[in-house]
Formats: sequence, C-alpha cells, structure tokens
Amino acid sequence: MLFDRVKSLDAILATAEKKGLHRSLGAFQLTMLGVGAVIGTGIFVLTSEAAQKAGPGMMLSFMIAGFVCAVAALCYSELASMVPVSGSAYTYTYAVMGELMAWMVGWALVLEYAVGASAVAVGWSGYFVGFMAHINDFLPFIPNIVISKEFAVGPSQGGLINLPAVTISILVTLLLILGTTESARVNAVLVLIKITALTLFIALTVPVMKGAEFHPFLPNGWGTIGVVGAASSIFFAYVGFDAVSTAAEETKNPQRNVPIGLIGSLLICTVFYLLVAAGAIGAIGAQPVAGLGGEVLSPGSRELAARCAAIVASGVNEPLACSHEALAHVLRSVGWTKIGNLMGVAAFLALPSVVLMMMFGQTRVFFVMARDGLLPAKLASVHPRFKTPHVVTAFTGIVVTLAAAFLPVGKLADYSNSGTLFAFMMVAIAVLVLRRTDPGRHRPFRTPAIMVVAPLAIIGCIGLYLFLPFLAQMVLFGWGAIGLAIYFGYSRSRSHVGRGLVETHELDPDAPPQPVPPMPGAHTPGIKDA
Repeated sequence: MLFDRVKSLDAILATAEKKGLHRSLGAFQLTMLGVGAVIGTGIFVLTSEAAQKAGPGMMLSFMIAGFVCAVAALCYSELASMVPVSGSAYTYTYAVMGELMAWMVGWALVLEYAVGASAVAVGWSGYFVGFMAHINDFLPFIPNIVISKEFAVGPSQGGLINLPAVTISILVTLLLILGTTESARVNAVLVLIKITALTLFIALTVPVMKGAEFHPFLPNGWGTIGVVGAASSIFFAYVGFDAVSTAAEETKNPQRNVPIGLIGSLLICTVFYLLVAAGAIGAIGAQPVAGLGGEVLSPGSRELAARCAAIVASGVNEPLACSHEALAHVLRSVGWTKIGNLMGVAAFLALPSVVLMMMFGQTRVFFVMARDGLLPAKLASVHPRFKTPHVVTAFTGIVVTLAAAFLPVGKLADYSNSGTLFAFMMVAIAVLVLRRTDPGRHRPFRTPAIMVVAPLAIIGCIGLYLFLPFLAQMVLFGWGAIGLAIYFGYSRSRSHVGRGLVETHELDPDAPPQPVPPMPGAHTPGIKDA
C-alpha cells in the first residue's frame, strides 16, 4: 500500500519530548523571525516584476497573495500548536497522509528554499551593482565602479554570468559550513534595518504621490500577464513566514506563541507591502514597458532587457519595471539620491541574511529526511571540526550557485513559488484530514471556520499555481518526477518507518534508529511495511 506508512503524532511528540531543542523563543522573537524571513527580495526587487505584469494593479496582487498566505497561515497555526516540533510541512504531512506525500512535500520544499535562496542572491546582485556604482557617495576615496553587464546578469538578460550572485552564494555556503548561524539578536538588528528602510521609503514617497500615476490601473487586465499573474510571482514576497513553524520546537509556550508569530509577521509585512507599493506607484508610475509594436513583454526576457536599454539610452528616466533595485531607483528618481543610495545599502546588508536563512532551511529539510532514512545518512554527517552538516550544505550551495549564476530573479521566484504553493496546499489538506480522523486531539489553536478557511487555502494555492508561467508549472512536475524516481528507487526500501524503526534522537543524527515501542493510547496502533 502506498499511503499506509504514517508516523503517528504520538510518536512525533514523544520524540520531541525525549530529545527536544531548548525552548527559548517568545512571541515577539518569533514575529521578528517571521518578518526577517519574509522581508527580502520580494519587496526590494520583485516590485519591478509586478509592475511589468500588473502596473498599478500590483496593489491588488499584493492583497491576493497576502490573502492566500493568511488562510494558509491559519492552517499552519493549528498544526504547529498541535505538533510543536521541527520539520514543518514535511513533518505534518508524514503524520497525516503518510510517507509518500511527506516525501513529495519535502522534495517540493527544495524549490522553496534552495531555488528561493538563488532568487534572493540574484536580487542582492542588483543592489550590489547599484551600490558599487554609487560607492563614492559613501567612501569618497574610492571611485565609483561600474560592473559590466556581461558579469552582472544571466544569459536571458543579455549577460554571461551573474558574478555577484555567484559570489554571495559561495560566501554564504562557506559561512554555513564554518558554523556561522544567526542569533535572535543579530536577526532583530537586521529586521530593524529592513523596517527602518521601508518606513523611510514610505515617509518620503507617500507625500509626493500623484493620482494620475495610478491610471490606467489595470493596463494588462487580470490574466497571466496581469493582476493574478503578478500575484503568483509576488507570492514570493511572502514566502518565509512558515519559517516560524520550523522554530516551534525551540519556542516557549508554542501553542500560544507560534500562531501569534505566524499571523503577526504576515500582518506586519502585508501592511508594509501595500504602503510601499502605493508609494512606488504614486511617485514615479508603474506602467508596464511595451514593445515597439505595443505588445506586452515578458518580465526577465531578453526583449524587455533590450527595450529597457533603448529607453534609458534615449535619455528618459528608467521605468520602474526595468530597475534591478526598484526601491532605491524610486527614491533617486524623486530627488532623494543619497537616501536612495542608503536604501541600496540597506538591501545590500540585509538580503544576504535571507540567503543564509533559506539555505539553512534547506539543509534542515534534507537533514530531517536523511534522519528518517529517506536520504543517504551521509547527507546528515557532521564535520569533525566545525560540527556542521557540511556535505548537505556544500551540495545545497552548489545548486544555489549554479541557479543564481544563469537565471533571472523573476524566473527563479516563479520556480520557487511552484514548490511553496504545493507545500502550503498540503498543509491545508492535512488540517482537514486531521479534523476528521483525529477530532478528539487537543488543539490549543483551532483554525476558525475550518470548512471555509482550509478550502480557500487549497483553492488559492491551486489558483496562483495555474497563473504561474507555463515553464514554472512544468518545473514542479519535472521536479516531482525526479523525486518519485528517487523515492521508489532508493528511499522507500531504506525508510526507517517502513522498516519498523522510529527516530528517538533529535540532536544526534548519527545515533541508530530504535524499534518502534508500543505507544499506550496511540491513535495509530502500529506501522506495517508496505
């Protein structure tokens, strides 16, 4: 049977109680963790992508994407309060729908974390190039440095390789191998930098907003190149709030604090996003760039890059849809040149922390899957000197670096979104299934109006997926096919659950798995091999 390998909630909770992580995080720290994970490339860079697709209508795009994330966050909150352990969507799916679907969710999370890290690296590259071009404003003894386009963007945008993105990916990989991690204090400082930068942007652009810049409001309508298509891409701006649930095992009173962290961080980010979008649109306009024949040009395409270059060469101010450092460009365009440069510095300093968070999240997913026997144990091996999972970190770094070197940020974000939407949908399904199969289990947080909220999350995830570019949709199927081949060719026969073994270790990945003990009162009486 394909779906009978279920890891019971009782066993998962027993493992967490036996060797759980130290609980030290409160509601405020979790909220800041969520804000720090969410605010990154999405708002600092993908504003340009949204402008090219939806124009001023991108404000609706932010609202649509935020709504889908909100209903998904409510579902996450119920599961995270019931099962406050590490593993997030992968763990929840393992407990509800079994090993095969858990594997597919864990495999899809590679798209969210690894490909997402590549997208952030490319987004950081744009701000780095802008920073170097204005470095004389901050360090007068250093002349401005213009980085050649051939080494600043990938082939689809007329370059050869994105060297800054490659550099930051390699540096973050080395830092993770050496053992550098983010403390709550460092994360709070970086969050403060981001929030201060966005607050300053809002304060300077809202007063100069012009109503005329909002017309036409829906230049491309509602389709794939339109408001909903932009929502599918801008969804990446919200990705990361689920990182709060991965910290559930390190949270004090997780039944109360995890839902606060999930929903609180999402609300804060949504308010910021709407105000930032309004300021950008009203200050310089956000109409899409059309081809010479009036045709709609696809974001990240060579045609759009060529058209943008021609517009700038003619002496016209660069449109928002063309900028690789959207928020800094807006401030420079309205006369706040030095503060615009500071906006670039804020992104320059803050975005690498998001790359670090996503790559760390990816290694964590692989780490847990290897601990369950679904991936080679070698991936969970720890460096004898640095005490870090160096093998899986190096592998993740290679994947991230290659993707960042050659692909544009918009396409990477779309690929990442396809995996994230699948994982979010599975969480919403898991909530519905558990309400039916295990109605008596204690739920410290209950998703309100579950028969409305969970279906809305499922429909919203499917809807946004269907409005992703066709290639991004196919990436999920192609990636899933590779995952299935690995699962049936390797993982299924080596699964600890399938072999009647259960992990009782959390901190020592090299400890041997133990036979499944009898679980008094367990809701799942036993595990049978398929």
